[in-house]
Amino acid sequence: MNENRIDTLGELNGILGRLQELRRQLVEGARDELTEKPGQAELINQYIAEAEGAIMTALKPKPGEPRGDGGLLPMIGLGDKVAGTVGESASSPLVPNYDDQIGRDRITAIGDLYYLYKLEAVGTFRAVLKLQQLFKAGDVRLSDGEGAMALFQYDRKRMLRYTLSDRKAAYRKVFGYTETDPPEGAKPNSAFHGLMTNFCRHVSGFFQDKRVSEVLRPDSSRETFGSMAVVRRAGLDLRHNLKQVSYGHVAILRSEVMVLLRDAFFILNAEDVRRLFGADTGWDVLEEVLKRYLGEHPLTSQQHRMAVTGREVLRWLSEDYVLTDVRTDFEALLEAIVDQADDWLTSAESLGLRKQAIEQGRANVIDFVPARRQRQRA
Repeated sequence: MNENRIDTLGELNGILGRLQELRRQLVEGARDELTEKPGQAELINQYIAEAEGAIMTALKPKPGEPRGDGGLLPMIGLGDKVAGTVGESASSPLVPNYDDQIGRDRITAIGDLYYLYKLEAVGTFRAVLKLQQLFKAGDVRLSDGEGAMALFQYDRKRMLRYTLSDRKAAYRKVFGYTETDPPEGAKPNSAFHGLMTNFCRHVSGFFQDKRVSEVLRPDSSRETFGSMAVVRRAGLDLRHNLKQVSYGHVAILRSEVMVLLRDAFFILNAEDVRRLFGADTGWDVLEEVLKRYLGEHPLTSQQHRMAVTGREVLRWLSEDYVLTDVRTDFEALLEAIVDQADDWLTSAESLGLRKQAIEQGRANVIDFVPARRQRQRA
């Protein structure tokens, strides 16, 4: 055996077996301490897990290192060295973990696209286009201010932008929202809403259990009641779902529509436009246009909160936080989105998306119902 290399399967199994024996000895040696501080068990298991990980990493060939035959010749009885037992066959590393192979930038793009969908659902672009129509017709007292100039320029690059039908098709493909057909060859991601709900619900429940355990065990002598495995599984399910729909033009569309959204809010926040409606903010202008000219009664606050918190939750999942095995680290990282998860669920309930289905064993699950088809122009 090479001093710095594990050559055979028998050598690998021997080292892994000694690590398990070390685990047993550490637990037996710390038996009294574990009774008082159960958290020490996590440290022991983490130490062994890191050692195992280092061993498996060492099995991977270095860049430029010749691959050879992978130990095939000794196994089939050819060459100078013939394997007499299975343990003498060549050791080999495991394949990369599936859950590690997710592109961070693509999931981040989906988080931004969710944000855009919710602000579009509020009616941001509809309101600006209606303002532009009124401005062109001379039905509003706008002339030469910065808002008026921005309204004039708003659709000058129409041919360079994704139309409303393009955007709705993307929302259908990525989130399953809207009733527009997805791009040709794609299918609606009808599973997204349920998976998003499931993850937020488990994040919220994890910290509810944590708060209960802190009350019952104020000395923090034992781990909290919340299950890391349940939260992790819900997060990995959602990450896997997002991975499947993150390819294609999602990132490009996100970037372009974010610019369109910025232009829209520049108009809504312009001083001459706000003065026209006696509004303090661009959000007030948005609501006034929707109510006064389009006959809508927008639930702006709820949609905006779902946009912001949903994006934060999806961006959190773009990192590898959900793969953390150490409970202390996992709780600290997960705490970054617990308020966002609660806010997302509560805002969804305010919008009428949250249904109690206790009789079906699915309490606190949000059932998504597509909105009625509306004829709108980009």
